[in-house]
Amino acid sequence: MIALSLAEIAEIVGGQAHDIPDPDARITGPVVIDSREVKPGSLFAAFAGERVDGHDYAERAVEAGAAAVLAVRPLGVPAIVVDDVQGALGALARAVVERLGTDVVALTGSAGKTSTKDLIAQVLDRHAPTVWTPGSLNNEIGLPLTALKATGETRHLVLEMGARGIGHIRYLTGLTPPRIGLVLNVGTAHIGEFGGREQIAVAKGELVESLPSAEDGGVAVLNADDPLVRAMESRTKARVVLFGEADEAAVRAENVHLTDSGRPAFTLHTPTGCSDVTLRLYGEHHVSNALAAAAVAHELGMPVEEIATALSEAGSLSRWRMEVTERPDGVTIVNDAYNANPESMRAALRALAAMGRAGQARGGRTWAVLGKMAELGDASLAEHDAVGRLAVRLNVSKLVAVGDREASWLQLGAYNEGSWGEESVHVSDAQAAIDLLRRELRPGDVVLVKASRSVGLEQVALALLDAEGEVSGR
Repeated sequence: MIALSLAEIAEIVGGQAHDIPDPDARITGPVVIDSREVKPGSLFAAFAGERVDGHDYAERAVEAGAAAVLAVRPLGVPAIVVDDVQGALGALARAVVERLGTDVVALTGSAGKTSTKDLIAQVLDRHAPTVWTPGSLNNEIGLPLTALKATGETRHLVLEMGARGIGHIRYLTGLTPPRIGLVLNVGTAHIGEFGGREQIAVAKGELVESLPSAEDGGVAVLNADDPLVRAMESRTKARVVLFGEADEAAVRAENVHLTDSGRPAFTLHTPTGCSDVTLRLYGEHHVSNALAAAAVAHELGMPVEEIATALSEAGSLSRWRMEVTERPDGVTIVNDAYNANPESMRAALRALAAMGRAGQARGGRTWAVLGKMAELGDASLAEHDAVGRLAVRLNVSKLVAVGDREASWLQLGAYNEGSWGEESVHVSDAQAAIDLLRRELRPGDVVLVKASRSVGLEQVALALLDAEGEVSGR
């Protein structure tokens, strides 16, 4: 963060200084909410959670080098006392971003947000210093913490924005007003909370409503292939740029195909030229993500050849999202267990089928180890059933449904689609899946592991990799 004095911060957040010997002392370290992450010169924001109250760690934070604590009460250590720590953190983020004048790029969507954010970050970082959301810290706390990592050298700030209800994205855009807003898609993630895709579209569209006018430099980057996203054109004053495979998309893909290993390749077309791209990522669904990243980069002045090169070299920056690791014995583990919704589940299954074709020459099989997709409400039965059916239609060799009710629905869908023999199995928990796979896997097999984050199914992938003495990401 830019080095603000404690007196300046108190004024920005409307707080009162307590036990601060030098109001002119500056914050020179990161703003953190975990006392274990304190560095000399940090500002420690004390949040009171359900199980842990950060105020109890204020003294430890100061001992570790924090210049002050952002708190709701005096603590006997240097502190800026406010009524609401979350609100104060947001106010501080907005003030810092405004002072820096950094170009803010915000993105949202029902699926692919984190993967696309990672692509945008890697492409733009080749162009100029860039700060971006780590992992999926895309909420009212994670977003300002990310923004406060920006410095005077930061040219681009890339922020992922999530929503669990109407008004959430509007709130986030108020903290860090974007100049460029990207909407990827409107799907069924969290449909149980929203009540329908139309309501999800209302929430996602708050991003383009927040943008400056075209005359003031606002740009809305919209998916031409998603009707609900395309319709957001009427909700913004910003200039609209379309991406996708549609002919009218300004940034589009042609000659889309998968390599023998299941990686997507295509010709990238932009208003200033075209260039070939072969992604390191797996699955055709990443073509749309790459086009979104290319559209943003093009708007920020990058030449098409540089964009194509950066996309072809970019990897996944976030754990447990289509992490592909081949074991020494020839078994490939695809750890996509960070989260799941119907759209991402279908995309992962198609990627698995494509990867499996490469291993068939070695006698390999495809395994889909799947668990619950959360927050689908009344659509849950139908969506789990549909995923089970799709696994059969894609000729996935083995479906392992892990868990309780939703897992039984996955297997039921597979059964009703024609999986009557040993092609599908329902197991009670992750350990049962691990035991089964350790007995059955053979060289050439490809194993996809995917479920909602609450299921914790990543332990299956990690256990299978640990068995061979390696863990993905090491």
